Amino acid sequence: MKVIYKITYPNGKIYIGQDLTDSINYFGSANSKLIEKDFTREKRRDFVIRKEILWESETASNQEVNAKEVEYILLFRANDPSIVYYINDLNSMARNSNKCLL
Repeated sequence: MKVIYKITYPNGKIYIGQDLTDSINYFGSANSKLIEKDFTREKRRDFVIRKEILWESETASNQEVNAKEVEYILLFRANDPSIVYYINDLNSMARNSNKCLL
């Protein structure tokens, strides 16, 4: 099963990603350094991260999954640096999906 998911951190920031294997333990490749800056030592002691499956398909091609990921990034405004944690350049990701994010 291929899925598009949304990770929500306790401060409301999000990460939209894809998983081509539907691993229950996969939480994306968010930028750890950015996340660390937002949480004090005390806040790190106890917090909850939510993972929601937004879309799933058993038959979609990888290209279709890439396009669907961009669609959800736009839908959730996950191209706004003030609310997201990304490692990769979103414009580069958009070029690969033939869409402009920023």
